[in-house]
Amino acid sequence: MTIPVMLDRIRAIFAREGRSLAAPSEEILRIFGVPADGAYLSAEAALRVPAVACAVRILAEAVATLPIKLYRQGDQEPAFDHPAYTLLHDDASDWCSAYDLKLAVTIDALTNDKGGFAYVNRLAGRPVELLRLDPAAVTVTTGAGGEPSYVLAEAGGPRELDRRDVIHIRAFGHVDRCPLSLAREAIATAAAQDRHARRLFTRGGRPSGVLKVPGKLAPDAVRRIRDSWHAAHSGEESGRTAVLEGGAEFSPLTFSAVDLQFVEARTFQILEIARAFRVPPHMLYELGRATWSNTSEMGQDFLTYSLLPWLEVWTGAIRRTLLTPEERATMKVEFITDDLVRADLAARMNAYSVAIAARILNPNEVRAMENRAPYDGGEAFVNPNTTSGGSPNAA
Repeated sequence: MTIPVMLDRIRAIFAREGRSLAAPSEEILRIFGVPADGAYLSAEAALRVPAVACAVRILAEAVATLPIKLYRQGDQEPAFDHPAYTLLHDDASDWCSAYDLKLAVTIDALTNDKGGFAYVNRLAGRPVELLRLDPAAVTVTTGAGGEPSYVLAEAGGPRELDRRDVIHIRAFGHVDRCPLSLAREAIATAAAQDRHARRLFTRGGRPSGVLKVPGKLAPDAVRRIRDSWHAAHSGEESGRTAVLEGGAEFSPLTFSAVDLQFVEARTFQILEIARAFRVPPHMLYELGRATWSNTSEMGQDFLTYSLLPWLEVWTGAIRRTLLTPEERATMKVEFITDDLVRADLAARMNAYSVAIAARILNPNEVRAMENRAPYDGGEAFVNPNTTSGGSPNAA
């Protein structure tokens, strides 16, 4: 957002609310990225919290890696001849792949209250480019019926954009809050714990134990005893049996109950961040309750409850911007999620066998799913368990 546009917004808010600079509203504070309650972390600072960075990456990269299929309903064949197919499947522009565009816009939607934006550049009415827009340069206003309008701040002045040319991705529909903003207290707590841990290990480092010697010793004697102990029981000599003379005692230092609670608190904040982003904890590498049996189920939960809502937002925005009203009645946009539910080889082959036997898939369709070439006669729907002899092309 440019300074003139920001000042215009501030003047409009002041005029509407009758406020002075001494008592700015929460809306004014949000313009500058400062929550009214003071619990603030910039998006850059929040992403330095490892759990937040991991949650944003797992969602954005999952959306970006899934291929988009644009096809005509009925024959289910990809619409290679449609101008939007290449933009969605291969390259969004001459300098940006479809993967990079989906990744950048989804990250914007996860970390910016306005959401993520992509502009559809058209030539003679045909989409030729998809361009990511910086959320800071876009102003969004909503009419009484919920219809949005977009203004892009450019060097030559503000430019109004046709809503049919803007792919707008938001985490919570018409709620102007992103997960990063809604979880700002939990993220700020995790960041504070990171700072405390850094201070603990840089300034409050503790020795492994204390060597107690009766009586008062001169400084030179203390250094001599310490150096000899290190020479005999540190490094490669660690673990050797210690022989103490003259009433000396060695007391190892362990974590206190407070230290252990601090470790538990850090784990709890990972769970809080996982809740805010709707990501299973094991995908943030919090494996405290993960087992071989429930990890696959949590992976299915990730697809159903975490990822599919984002895919629905994307497909809806793509339909509104890249398909005409007539095309929407005959064409469909769909993310291919097969790879996310791909089982191990044995389970996958067994499922294919069942599908072929039930005549749901034919052998060539299965071979295509495994990126293998078709063979003659493989397009027939035949149950190999009941068919013996005869032509393989029998119906």
